[in-house]
Order: sequence, then C-alpha cells, then structure tokens
Amino acid sequence: MAADTLPLLSDAARALAARCERKVNEIARSMTTGAPSTDLSGHAEPPAGAEDGEIAATARDCLRLFLGRGAEGGPTERPEPAGVDRFRECAARYAEEGAPPHLVLRSRLRGTAVLWRALRAVARPGEEAALAELADVLIHVQEGIVGAVCETYPDERSTRASERREERRALVRALLDGFLPPERFPAGLLGLTGGALVLALHFPAEGSDARPPAAAYRRPRRVQAALDRAFGIEVPALLDECGGHAVVPARLAPSADDALLAALRRACSPDIRLAAVRAAGPEEIPGAARTASEVLRVARAGGLPPGLHRLDDVLLEYHLSRRDESSGRIAALLDPIAHREDLVETLRTYLGCRQERRSTARQLGLHPNTVDNRLARIGELTGLDLAAPHGTTLALAALLLRDAAG
Repeated sequence: MAADTLPLLSDAARALAARCERKVNEIARSMTTGAPSTDLSGHAEPPAGAEDGEIAATARDCLRLFLGRGAEGGPTERPEPAGVDRFRECAARYAEEGAPPHLVLRSRLRGTAVLWRALRAVARPGEEAALAELADVLIHVQEGIVGAVCETYPDERSTRASERREERRALVRALLDGFLPPERFPAGLLGLTGGALVLALHFPAEGSDARPPAAAYRRPRRVQAALDRAFGIEVPALLDECGGHAVVPARLAPSADDALLAALRRACSPDIRLAAVRAAGPEEIPGAARTASEVLRVARAGGLPPGLHRLDDVLLEYHLSRRDESSGRIAALLDPIAHREDLVETLRTYLGCRQERRSTARQLGLHPNTVDNRLARIGELTGLDLAAPHGTTLALAALLLRDAAG
C-alpha cells in the first residue's frame, strides 16, 4: 500500500459512509452547540469571525470531504486541494487575527471525535470491519488537514508580521520627515502621547563592501533588539547599516543613559555614536531628529570620542557650525592643509582632546613630539595660533564648517 493511499473501500464501508453522510448537518450542529466557547478557542471570548455558523460550515465541508470520498469507493488519497483549502483559509484567518494555532486544530480534532461517534451510532451489527475501514480513512485524511493548518498558520503570521513592520517603518519615516500632520499622528499606536526622546545613531564602517547582503542587515537587527530590550517595548525606529533614528516614549527617557550605550556597544560596535534630543510633542519630532543628527555630526567633526552625545555637550561646536556670510572665509582658513589628511586628523583630535597634546598622541598612536611638530606645521601653513583661545576657536569653526559643506 502506498504511503499516500488506502485500499478501495468495501461495499459495506461505502454503505455505512453514505448513511452517515445524510446526517451531516445534524453532526455539524452538534459540533458547535452544547459546549463552552473555550472548547473551540481556548479564549474567554472567541475571536472575530469565529461564529458558530462559520465553524459549522467548515465542519460540513470537511464531513462531506471525508464521507463523500468514502462513498465514492475509489482509492482514498490525501484530501484534494479544494478540501484542504477550507482549512488553510480558516488557519490564515485565525493567524491574521492573532489567535493561537490550536484554535483551528482543536476544532478539527473535536469534529473528528464527533464524526467518529456518528459513524459508530449508525453502524449496524456485523459492520465492525466496515467501521474499521472508515476509521483508517478518517485517520489518513487527518494527516493532510493537520499538515495544511500547520503549514499555513506560521506562513500567514510571518506575512502579517512583515506587513506590520513595513507599515510601522512607513509611519516612523513619515513622522521623522515631517510628512505626517500632527492631527493625523497615531500617538497611541507608537506610545508617544506624552512626548518623546529622539535618538540618532551612527554605526562605524564595518568590514568590506563585498560582504554578503545578509551581513548588512545584522547590525540594524541587533541594534533594534537592543533598543527593544532596553526600553521594554518595540521601539519605533528607522535603521540601516550606517545608523538611523529611534523614537522613545518620554516616560521611558531616563533609561537613555550609559546602560543603553553599553547595550548598543555590545550589539553593534564599541565605536557607536548616539545622540539624544527631547521632543515635547509629535510636531517637534522632525526637528528633534534633525538636531540629533547635527549633534552627531558636530561631535564627530569636533573630534569628540564615540559615545552618547547631547546638545549640551557640544553647544559651542553646534553654534560654530551654523552658516552665515562669514562661513566661507572661515572654512577657507584650512585650505592650505586640505590635502594633508595627517595634519587635518591631528588638528581634529587635538581639538577633541581639549588641546591636550599627550592625550592627542595616545589617541593617534604618535609620540608627543610628533604631535608638536604637526601642530607647528599647521600653524605655519594656516597662520592660526593654536596656542591661543582665539586660534583654536577659529580652527574648530573651520573644521565644523568644512565638514558640513563636505
């Protein structure tokens, strides 16, 4: 006997199936009456769309599938697609509504038990062998039904989860870009009714550009998971392999501290940069996102080490990086060393280390005398006196303005 077929039914088995088929409506009703809803759903309240009439309709289709095939007398194979599709549709609907998969399976098992009792009730003395044949059919087709449900449910849940993620990403993108009017903003959906803390993140370059595509998504996924764990919610975020933004409910804002930075470093890189800016309401979120991105940029341009940055940490740098009619002339002060990356990086590090030559040397891996020589060369070429507050302020402004222009 093939694995997917059963022998031809005997005349006695076909006659028994036909007698039971005529009682299909009565059997279907018995499946949905006289039992608590939790027998079918496992919930105090059945989900939308799981009315008794619909369950009864599913039962009738399946009973006719089993009994009709038994009455035909041909080789009994796995349920044909038309019969299985009814269960696939039911599993997909329950998955879409977020109900657990045992809803469909328990209904199916209950229907099997009711059908078996009905077959026994109409069986006559001497039909024990025919009853055993139909039991084989019932068990055989059960495998196909359970398989269809178990295949469909996770596929549908995965599809729905992917759709929800994309909808959420589109909502967060519109929110950050300012394309979502405040009156249409579903603050409750994202948990932002009491304001928000907007985070800007920057990930340092990792590996080769030739790395497999899957690698480009690992860090954003890890960072998203770290944010979710840190705040205990699914944080609205828009991330790619270079960084992005996240919007955290204000009530959770105190968690955005060194513990969060440590978690993100473990998930991504020790050199991750994070900026945090508060927004009093949804209408302020786009501006807060732009400010957070600017805080990251000036912190990097000003030579500050990676870590958590706030506007108060870079007030001077932020102010000096704003452009006006003098910006071009200030930026041009560094033209004489623009082609010397070693000098530019030394200047950036020196300013980020608050003019500490030994700290600059340690960070660059140089001897302090080498740092002194480079700073002297920068002064000769640009005319800036890096030993005076005025000269270092001009140099910092020039670096910030050039970085913004570039």
